[in-house]
Formats: sequence, C-alpha cells, structure tokens
Amino acid sequence: MISRAIRMISRKTLVTLAVAMISVTTLWAGQWTSLGPDGGDVRSLNFDPKNPDRIYLGTSTGTLFLSNDGGHNWTRLARLGGDDNVLDHITIDPQNPKHIYVSAWSVENQQSGDVYRSHDGGNNWEALPGIHGKSVRAMAISASDSKVLVVGALDGVFRTRNGGNSWEQISPGQAEIKNIESIAIDPRNPDVVYAGTWHLAWKTEDGGANWHHINKGMIDDSDVFSVIVDATDSSVVYASACSGIYKSESAGDLFHKLSCMPFSARRTRVLKQDPNHPATVYAGTTEGLWKTIDGGKSWKRVSNPEVVVNDVLVDPRNSDRVLLATDRSGVLASDNGSQTFVASNHGYTHRYVSSILADRNDPNAIVVGVVNDREWGGVFSTRDSGQSWQQKSAGLGGRDVFALQQAVNGALIAGTNKGMFLLDRDATQWRPINNIVSEKAAARAAKGKKGTKAAKVPVTVVRSVLDARVSDIEVTPKRWLAATSAGLLTSSDQGKTWTGGAVLGKTDFVAVESEGDLVVAATRTNVLYSINSGTTWQQAPLSSYITSIHGVTLTPEGEILVASREGAFRSSDSGATWEHVVNGIPDKNISSIAYDQGRKRLLATSMATGVVFESKDNGRTWHRGPDSGYPLRRISVVRGRFIGATPFDGVIVQPENEAESASASFGNSSN
Repeated sequence: MISRAIRMISRKTLVTLAVAMISVTTLWAGQWTSLGPDGGDVRSLNFDPKNPDRIYLGTSTGTLFLSNDGGHNWTRLARLGGDDNVLDHITIDPQNPKHIYVSAWSVENQQSGDVYRSHDGGNNWEALPGIHGKSVRAMAISASDSKVLVVGALDGVFRTRNGGNSWEQISPGQAEIKNIESIAIDPRNPDVVYAGTWHLAWKTEDGGANWHHINKGMIDDSDVFSVIVDATDSSVVYASACSGIYKSESAGDLFHKLSCMPFSARRTRVLKQDPNHPATVYAGTTEGLWKTIDGGKSWKRVSNPEVVVNDVLVDPRNSDRVLLATDRSGVLASDNGSQTFVASNHGYTHRYVSSILADRNDPNAIVVGVVNDREWGGVFSTRDSGQSWQQKSAGLGGRDVFALQQAVNGALIAGTNKGMFLLDRDATQWRPINNIVSEKAAARAAKGKKGTKAAKVPVTVVRSVLDARVSDIEVTPKRWLAATSAGLLTSSDQGKTWTGGAVLGKTDFVAVESEGDLVVAATRTNVLYSINSGTTWQQAPLSSYITSIHGVTLTPEGEILVASREGAFRSSDSGATWEHVVNGIPDKNISSIAYDQGRKRLLATSMATGVVFESKDNGRTWHRGPDSGYPLRRISVVRGRFIGATPFDGVIVQPENEAESASASFGNSSN
C-alpha cells in the first residue's frame, strides 16, 4: 500500500503554543512582524462564498492566513495548534460564511489532529471536543445542509449533523475503511458519502449504515487522493489516485481511467471543478497543473512541470481567475484561465531561513539564505529594509543555502548542500569556488648512504572538486575557513583554491570561527580547537552527552561559546575547560549564540522560546530580552533593531518601539 507522499520540512517540535479546547490564539507576542522573503509552502485555500475576495490560506505549520483582495495580499489570521499542525482543508459554511472549519493533523504525532471552528470569520477559534485527537486528512460540507460535515481520519469516517457540536463515527469497525485521504458528499443528498482511502474508495448511500467498495474499473491498491462529485450531475464522479485519474458516470458503480498524463505526473493531489463550467476540471499533481475542458476526454498541462500543486481555487465570479496552493512557490495566480501564472505572495512568508547577512556597504540591504525551496529558494536580498525582496539564486542550481558571508570587496560567499559559491559585487550569477588542492607523496624515498643526503620525496599535487555540504564559513583578512561534511577547509586566496580535510579524524563539521590565533571548529558532537591558527589541534573535553551542536562563537577576549541541543557551554581558557551555562538562559535547545560587536554583548536564541537572551559578561550570566513570539534559529542586530531567522516564518523584525533594547549600534551581529 502506498501512502500519500508529502514533502515536509524536517523539524523537531520547536515551540509548544498551548491550545485549550475552546481557545486558539490569534495574538502574536510582541507583535514582531515577518519581513519575508515572500513565498514558500501552501497547503490549502478556500474563499468566502458570499465574498470571494476573502480567501483563507492554510500552512503546514499551524498558521492561517487571510486575504481580503482576492489573493493579492496576505496577513496572518490565527495560529491553530502547534507548529507541527498541517492545515490541509478549510471548509466554509455557504449559508453563513462566518462559520469556518479547518482540519489538521500533526507531523510529530501523525495519529493525532483536530478540527477547528470559528463563528466570527476567523477572529476566534475553538478545537472541537467531539473530534479532538483525530488525525483528520479530509473534510467536506454538505451543499444541501450546511450543518452536516463529514471528515475522514486515519481511524475512519466521522459526521456531525449540528455544525460540529457533536460527532459520530459512521464507518464500521472493519479494517478496510481507515486511512481516509479524501471525502465527498453528494450535493443533493447528504446521506451519500464517498471516502477515498490509501487502498481504493468506498461509498455509503444511507448515511453510513452500509458501505460498499467502488473499485470497478480502478487499478487495485490505488491511493485515492481526491474525490469530487459534479455539482450539476451527481452521477458524474471523478477520483484521482496514484495510478491516474478516473471518471464514473454511474455514481461510482463503474469507473474508467482517463488517459491523459505521463506516468510520472499521475500523483494527483487534488481535483477541482470549475463552478461555472462543469466540463472544466483541474488536476493538481506533483508535476504541475493539468486541465480538461471536455469532461476528461483530453488534458493539457498548464503550468511549469516543476510546480507541486496542493490545492486549486477557481473564482466563482470569474473562471479566468485561478489560484494554486503549491509547495515552495507559495500562491500562484492566473487571470487568463491558467494560460500563465505569477506568484501572488505579498505578505505571505513560509521560509526556512538559515542565515542573515547585513550588507557592509549598504545599511538598508539585507541578504538571507533559505533551505528546502529548490529553484524558488537559495538567496534573497532586500535594499529597502524588507519592503521588497529579489531572488539572487542564478547559478546555485536550486541548492539549499546554509551559510552566507561577505568578503572585504563586497562579494558574497554561500555555503550550500553541494559546495561553495561566490557572487562578485554587481554580478548577477553565482560561480562555484570548489577547487581543492592537496599534496600527496608519490612514494617513500630510499635512504641515502651514511654521509649523504636522502633523496627528496616526490610530491604530487592532487586536485578535486568539493561537492559536500558547507554548513559554516568564516572570512578573515588573512584566510577563509569552511566547515564542511568533507572536513575543515582553508583558503588563502579568497576562495580560488582550498586545502584541508579531516581534523583529528573528524570530517563532518558544522561550525567554525576564529579570533586571532584561536580557531574553534565543531562537528555535531565534538568541539576541536587550535591556539596556533590550525597548525595543531586538540579536542575539547566537553560532556559526552552532547548530541547536536548548532554553532560556536568567539568573543574578542577569546571566550568560546557553544550552542547545542543540550544547552550553552562556555570556555574561558581557549578550550581547556568548560562549564554548562544555566544562569538566566534555558538549559537546552539553544539554537545560536552570536556576538554583537556594536554593543559588546552576546545574544542567544532557543528553539523552545521566542525570547532573545543577552549577556554582557562574556556568557557568564544572561538575562531575558524581548519575546519575538516565534521560534528563533538565530538573531542579528541591523540598524539598531533585532532581526531574527525563523524555521518557517522567514525573517522577522522587532517593532520600532522596542528597538532601544537592541540598539544604538548600526552594525550587525555575527550570523
């Protein structure tokens, strides 16, 4: 059996935002705001049936967005549950659009989830007790009776007849009707329900009293991702599966396969009928959007094949207006019946930001690196303090960017999941800087006779190309350092060539920093240090229970700080001895520690809280700074304000009225 393939950002539970049974927050602590870059993953879309310009957007991290202008601009509306909640379906009562339902399932615990309800258009929400804890993967509302909703969960099909106040299971306990992936209700009869599972589809005609397989004509063992019933003729049913798209003209009694797509594009996540033209159906697949205008007889791909489509929205007033919910590229919009699409993400940000760099030559310019977004990601820059962003990823080939630095001459250096790249000042294309040079003795020379010199050992220069992950880069006037999965590398010619490799038998490095002759490098579980610029190395005697180091930081006084899953560690004697720092800072899940040159202080962040922690005594003691309200990967100070990198909300900025806690300096902390 093949389960539904869903690309998810790899993440731990980063921060728990409590959700009471009848209380889901719409407030954002501190009112920090997201600067961008716009775009990212979108899971679901739906519009207010009485005001189609009002569109709701669901994410894979528990956040609901709202547009009041037909999808041109977006704002955050609510947080529904924790950051691991996938908001897969948004359902709106056609009789009273202020009644909204959102189904969710958890990434961390895929057996759990919720259905959330709002009575006031999304200002306030409650998790419905009768369905609480169910991993809800599908939801539909009856067109003929809007108090009837049916949801599909991993353990069966459930129905409410009173708008969500109470629920009953309408699928029997038999093993087949489980792992529900799609639900459809006959538009004229709410007792007729279709349920697509990870193994074919089922149907009931009597409200769940009896169920039967509707598998005639379908290839056996097909995941059924989407089922729709024609709004004008309920005998016409479409179903999408991993084996293709099927159509029935007998209310599911017999299906026939529509020959329309190449095999690789058959993973159709969603089917959507044009409300004004029943013969027009859209199929959102993992390889683009397909469209038929003749009821499935012929199909045409109408988008870039690289687009992964999660949901489709057709404006009921104007069929030429089509919106797509996609992986990585956010919302794509068409105003010409899907002939062309453009991004429509202003105000919507769902980016995993790995690094923030303030341009040393332009006080209004910020450069950020992102991961998981392939050709829609890489590097973004802004020259107006985040009001607008430009993608600067030409030449990166869709690589993830883990580290960014800037050379003295203004050039940018990027560490990616496959090598390093350099963007010369005023250039438009990144170029690789991955030439590794090493010397290797060709053979052991024979010893000379007594009184004569031994023959010199022939040396061969070996050249190779770096294709490893580069997690961190350190730029100094004398040399560049790179922490890579192939070892610790050094360049003395601005990246033209690199030397190095394993250090003390360790190769998979995640962080490196230097201060004078002191160099500190870390793998996930070990810290190595050198007090003579890397000539010789020692392993730090850190506790053996450290399982995940996130970064290292050096102060001008030579203090070493380590951020790790197990908390913050500090050494004041160049790495010889260490202490676990717990005075005013969380004792675990420290995501970063950075040195703010402008105010001579250390700044720390944690994945377990949105608080910025500050130390003015080289990390001995800490105190709480502002609370951003977002899980933080790292923090910087840019033009006197805190700028944070988040795992899925892009770059966030401190409110201007809080800036005095960050400020006075116009520099930026280490990234």
